[in-house]
Amino acid sequence: MNKTSDYLEYDVALNKGLKLLNDKKMCVFGFYIIFSINTGLRVSDVLKLKHSDLSVDKLFLKEKKTKKAREISLNNVVRNSYQTMLVTLNLKNVNIDENYIFLSQKGTVYRTQSINVILKTLFNTKRLQISSHSLRKAFARKVYENMNESENALVLLSDIFNHSNIAITRRYLGIRQDTIDNIYLTLE
Repeated sequence: MNKTSDYLEYDVALNKGLKLLNDKKMCVFGFYIIFSINTGLRVSDVLKLKHSDLSVDKLFLKEKKTKKAREISLNNVVRNSYQTMLVTLNLKNVNIDENYIFLSQKGTVYRTQSINVILKTLFNTKRLQISSHSLRKAFARKVYENMNESENALVLLSDIFNHSNIAITRRYLGIRQDTIDNIYLTLE
């Protein structure tokens, strides 16, 4: 069976991202992780962002896949991590507005394949299928948990992800499989 990406625990991903922010060679990647788990955007939308896109407290973009307009409020974790990245890279007082944010050490925008290879290395696990989509799922799981695993959370996530119904959102989050797994574990 071709399995989709697993989700990462939000806190595990956040801690990894925060740790990388202090490493000059990996701080951009650390910010990528933090940004992705706090916005739920697809890698294709994250990689096209420029510094000017983060000059205000809200991000406005048109999603590449759905062509739908999105407005995302940037939380303190994202804003503070962005500032930390700028300081680590010595870019605080440099005019970088029209430069892409997620540049590799080679000076080119990361490719999705490169992101996935690095994520697999950073979250070295044989048990999980990790990719850039794992960060999107970390966002979704965190929202679901923060809203007490409510139906309302599923409705909102379904809207955010443009799913046609909440059954798709449930499957996306792996909620049904978790419930099925728990049935077997309660038969003791």
